[in-house]
Amino acid sequence: MTNQMLTGKVVLITGASRGIGAAAARLFSAEGAAVVLAARGTDALDKIVAEIRGEGGVADAVAVDLADRAGVRAAVERAGERHGRLDGAFNNGAAIQQPGPLDTTSDDDIDQQFAVNFRGHWTAMTAEAELMRRGGGGAIVNTSSIGSRRANPALPAYGAMKRALNSITETAAVTWAAQGIRVNGITPGGTDTEMIEAWEAATPGVRDRINASSPMGRMATPREVAEVALWLLSDRAAMVTGAIVPVDGGAGA
Repeated sequence: MTNQMLTGKVVLITGASRGIGAAAARLFSAEGAAVVLAARGTDALDKIVAEIRGEGGVADAVAVDLADRAGVRAAVERAGERHGRLDGAFNNGAAIQQPGPLDTTSDDDIDQQFAVNFRGHWTAMTAEAELMRRGGGGAIVNTSSIGSRRANPALPAYGAMKRALNSITETAAVTWAAQGIRVNGITPGGTDTEMIEAWEAATPGVRDRINASSPMGRMATPREVAEVALWLLSDRAAMVTGAIVPVDGGAGA
């Protein structure tokens, strides 16, 4: 049984082809939303769209590269054209991580991470807000990281971009509150996704270290993280805006 927390809402999800984004696509649809799924490659998206439609849901796919500002705006507009409005957006993104200490992080690494991990969210948020204003408001959730809340020697540029994302999330919440737009962020800790698999391949043993760093002794599942975004996008969180919500099993406490 489902409580249908997003019944009648149109929700855009970026980074929807895998991990947290794919879990959110399935969960939000089950909770009544018409979902528009965005990612760089549409092959994986098409499979998720077919799955959701096969279960009676409403889903569409759109290609987007978060480093392409014009492409991001066009993807948001296509969501509006398909449904006539936008009620929610989960800017989950396709986060880029380049493990390595601060003094070996190259200028190119910083530029790439800025384009995707920060500017891509900024561009998406402003386009989403413009569309939401036409419909009288909406809700935005940005995926940040536990690495934004403390020193991050293993991922210095990633942590810096995510900390900047927290700041712009809070600023957007204050700026757009009078227009009926709520903006919140989540800071997942270790989450058992394909990104962790890639990090483990680059730095063997990182999975065990992440598990050991959590008071709960394990990583989150993508579905567990998506559940928090679901609540923040729903009307049950109507008085919540400007919050940066930890989803880390106590690892950041």
